[in-house]
Amino acid sequence: MNNFRVEHDSIGEIQVPADKMWGAQTQRSKENFVIGTELMPIELIHAFAVLKKACAKVNHELGNLSEIKMLAISRVANEIQHGKWDDHFPLVVWQTGSGTQSNMNVNEVIAYRGNQLLKDDGSDERLHPNDDVNKSQSSNDTFPTAMHIAAVKVVQTLLLPELTRLRNTFSNQEEEFKDIIKIGRTHLQDATPLTLGQEISGWNHMVVKSEEMIRESLIHVAELAIGGTAVGTGINAHAEFGIRVATEVSAETGFTFVSSENKFHALTSHDQLVYSHGALKALAANMMKIANDVRWLASGPRSGIGEITIPANEPGSSIMPGKVNPTQSEAITMVATQVVGNDATIGFAASQGNFELNVFKPVIIYNFIQSVRLLSDSVRSFHDHCVSGIKPNMEKLSHNVSNSLMLVTALNPHIGYENAAKIAKQAHENGTTLKQSALQSGLITEEDFDRIVDPSKMIK
Repeated sequence: MNNFRVEHDSIGEIQVPADKMWGAQTQRSKENFVIGTELMPIELIHAFAVLKKACAKVNHELGNLSEIKMLAISRVANEIQHGKWDDHFPLVVWQTGSGTQSNMNVNEVIAYRGNQLLKDDGSDERLHPNDDVNKSQSSNDTFPTAMHIAAVKVVQTLLLPELTRLRNTFSNQEEEFKDIIKIGRTHLQDATPLTLGQEISGWNHMVVKSEEMIRESLIHVAELAIGGTAVGTGINAHAEFGIRVATEVSAETGFTFVSSENKFHALTSHDQLVYSHGALKALAANMMKIANDVRWLASGPRSGIGEITIPANEPGSSIMPGKVNPTQSEAITMVATQVVGNDATIGFAASQGNFELNVFKPVIIYNFIQSVRLLSDSVRSFHDHCVSGIKPNMEKLSHNVSNSLMLVTALNPHIGYENAAKIAKQAHENGTTLKQSALQSGLITEEDFDRIVDPSKMIK
């Protein structure tokens, strides 16, 4: 049995594995770019399927594609969206910078599978990957369009739901722990008191603000390049093509997309993805801070801060029995560093547009989708296996508050900053309590001290 079939393109003939639906251009890319193991994100391929279906429908409405061909393209596009043919998209990220070969990979698979369906239906019509599936399109406008569709979809369906879960849990803890007074810390040193609920409210608002910024950034990513074709002029495409396709993509995905008002910008600039990924980087920075706070506050169990406890999910050491580590914090902080690195790559790649086209598109979308996927997974894991199990260590919290010298701050309005500083310094040097040092100073009575230095009055 022959394991190959012969396909051809404008360069000539080439052998393609008989059990694969891709064609000559995909095969050439597969053989010419044996670089790394990073495949084009499958989310991008699924976004391409959305786009090809929309383009086929609009081409039919404009009288440029028969109904039979339009339906065949739509059927295959639906199959691709549902992951039926994922193993027929083998190309790596490190290929042509316009993503042309991945665009053709999609065109070829749709044409091949569509022709199978047409043949089974008894139709004499046949799909051509360029003339039909790619009609009114160029890789230069379809690839950035698919990038934006994929970016919006992964953020909306993967990341934002996880942020909602996390902030809901933080909101509940903010209320649950609102009356638990603890010592604050600035510069890693003791500061004035606050409640554990107030501290967690800061974490919560970080998530809220990150979500707001991410959502706002998607407004810009929702602008699509389709209709610009090769250089932005829209050659070989109907004047209404881009607007109509954006409408169809919106209907297909359930998310609002619009046609870019300037296709020359849409082909050569990726500032919208840079901007949106900046919001992802801001989230990564916030998660780094939150995860670090959690692991510091849970440090110990006997030689650390130990003001909260977190779930013990697995043994923490291969040599120290009974050791449990803050592994969820470690995982999400590693993700944060990866996202920051991805942001540097995206920013530099986006700066490399020349004339009418940026040819760093695959690496931009690869890193963007990786960041979204990693943030989504790590936020979910951090929430489920750590945050949801945070508990206050009341004994340690109470001890740290009563033992803190920074409660002396409440005395400032009554005895002055310098006198209060002397009291705190003497208490620290002599190993006495703040109250003992204050009374020894003769600057305040015990009754006044107890009335003024009350942590419950210092948290409003």
